[in-house]
Amino acid sequence: MALDKEINKRALQDLLRKPGNSNCVDCGASDPDWASFTLGVFICLNCSAIHRNIPQISKVKSVSIDAWETAEVEFMGSTGNNAAKAEYEQKVPPFYYTPTFADCQLLREQWIRARYERKEFVHIDKQEPYSAGYREGFLWKRGRDNGQFLSRKFILSEREGALKYFNKHDARDPKAIMKIESLNATFQPSKIGNPNGLQITYLKDNSTRNIFVHHEDGKEIVDWFNAIRAARFHYLQVAFPGASDADLVPKLTRNYLKEGYMEKTGPKHTEGFKKRWFTMDDRRLMYFKDPLDAYARGEVFIGSKENSYVVKPGLPPSTQGYHWQHGITIVTPDRKFLFACETEQDQVAWIAAFQKVINRPMLPQEYAVEAHFKHKP
Repeated sequence: MALDKEINKRALQDLLRKPGNSNCVDCGASDPDWASFTLGVFICLNCSAIHRNIPQISKVKSVSIDAWETAEVEFMGSTGNNAAKAEYEQKVPPFYYTPTFADCQLLREQWIRARYERKEFVHIDKQEPYSAGYREGFLWKRGRDNGQFLSRKFILSEREGALKYFNKHDARDPKAIMKIESLNATFQPSKIGNPNGLQITYLKDNSTRNIFVHHEDGKEIVDWFNAIRAARFHYLQVAFPGASDADLVPKLTRNYLKEGYMEKTGPKHTEGFKKRWFTMDDRRLMYFKDPLDAYARGEVFIGSKENSYVVKPGLPPSTQGYHWQHGITIVTPDRKFLFACETEQDQVAWIAAFQKVINRPMLPQEYAVEAHFKHKP
């Protein structure tokens, strides 16, 4: 018996070295140490916790700790990650967001359930909630002024090219019309304080407007997210008829490069430093008094090094007033922006985020954004 256990253990280690098995089948994390012995796939610890929530579909064991039956090992050998992907991902729409290990639990759980439990990518009719081009329903939306979450009716229409919401259930006119052209959505469970929290943004008069929503049903909010991605995908297909799916998919939605608190001073550098919440959204650096504010107090455009944008550690020697110790100076063609971080770790992380943007050459459309950008003090 002990010999069989040792043989099975070695056999599992050999299987982990086969193509496709060295990364978690669900999120791509390296060196998976768990497996679903009913699905025949190797998974990471985090995804194994999700699999435990669907025991009627998936039963999991540790590759290194648990005892394995010979029949179970043989089944793992006859399937494996590549075979499972071929079976369960036959018809994944190009716009559907496939999460990685860096994404929130909700996205990973709904991806796992969509594949194995609902088999959405085997049966196309099950994709209708996000692929139909029209979606209507109620979401809990945070009030702009009072901060309360109230039920609001939302309608997404590809034909109208907009996402709308209504303040009253029977209202004829929408409270806001968000054009699909500038729409973005990103999951923000920690920021919103809800595991199903979604931040939706759009441009209004060239300024970013934030809307914070959630739904008690995880599938419902992820379906809304993928419906927004589908609408964006079809809009971009028309706007850029020669572009491939691979070109368009990265443009559907975007996560923020970095968020967090820094201190800032005004354009004259004589005002006191004020603590603000900063969001780096592509080339827009926005700052807010509160992370859940509807509008930024100001926005700074971050261009490229070819256009004389530079980021430097530290602050000019003449900087006045009390501020956090770890400074950052961003030099633009118009002026210098001064920020201060609470820790050196924050400073290093923010400089890396700024440098990543500055190192990237500007696209033609970004010059137009820069030209129209309003620097707010």
